[in-house]
Amino acid sequence: MWSDPEDIETWAVSPRGAGWLFGSRVTSEFNHINKLDLVCRAHQLVQEGLKYMFQDKGLVTVWSAPNYCYRCGNVASILSFNENMEREVKFFTETEENNQMRGPRTGVPYF
Repeated sequence: MWSDPEDIETWAVSPRGAGWLFGSRVTSEFNHINKLDLVCRAHQLVQEGLKYMFQDKGLVTVWSAPNYCYRCGNVASILSFNENMEREVKFFTETEENNQMRGPRTGVPYF
């Protein structure tokens, strides 16, 4: 899912240059039509490792790469479900070994 959730109702053009921003109403409609309680997604950095969007919490972003690119300082998480579909979240940070590693000092322009 290259589109990203945003604090809006429906749709908006994405600043990424591809995909869309989508809001709470279209997410609720999508979940209802497809008989889903939750959409779990990744591929968008969230500093806190896990972020529920919208008041009904029908969408969550899970980010599992701590201190992304050795410079973002973010927490990471793993979201799992037990046999009763109850959610369990584990949060973690980078290891001391990885904390000593450093990525390149220069970046590539996004577009």
